[in-house]
Amino acid sequence: MIDRADFLDRFGGVFEHSPFIAERALDADAVAEPLTASGVHAALTDAFRKASHSEQLGVLVAHPDLAGKLAIAGGLTEDSRKEQAGAGLDRLTPAEHARFTELNTAYTEKYGFPFIIAVKGLTKDDILEAFEARVGNSAEVEFETAKTQVERIALLRLTALLPGD
Repeated sequence: MIDRADFLDRFGGVFEHSPFIAERALDADAVAEPLTASGVHAALTDAFRKASHSEQLGVLVAHPDLAGKLAIAGGLTEDSRKEQAGAGLDRLTPAEHARFTELNTAYTEKYGFPFIIAVKGLTKDDILEAFEARVGNSAEVEFETAKTQVERIALLRLTALLPGD
């Protein structure tokens, strides 16, 4: 039997600052033992996809800007800090930082949420290239792309916490 408090403690933050996703997955009896990364991911993703548009937007808005103010101030979650550092975003030149800041501002103004990408395995140049390409997407396309990236980030986080299948 899955202990609710333990599950929420372990997985409530997998979708950035959005424990309601884990709560809904449990309430829907979508989580089965033994807990595996793909099994928990499927349950959480289903709960995320069933959330209202405004709730999904809230999950997107909960993500930090890449190489943004929170990163500089040390205010990222531990997962986000490690993910951004792994991609070299903590070691930008002043010119690179200025470009990220410019793109973060343009992107957020256009879409109403920060640019989200699963940075694991990417370099800062890969991320910058994706950023520049995606800022031209329609609002509908980018909302779906951002949701897919959030789900990918969740899977990467779960893979670090749980065994595979």
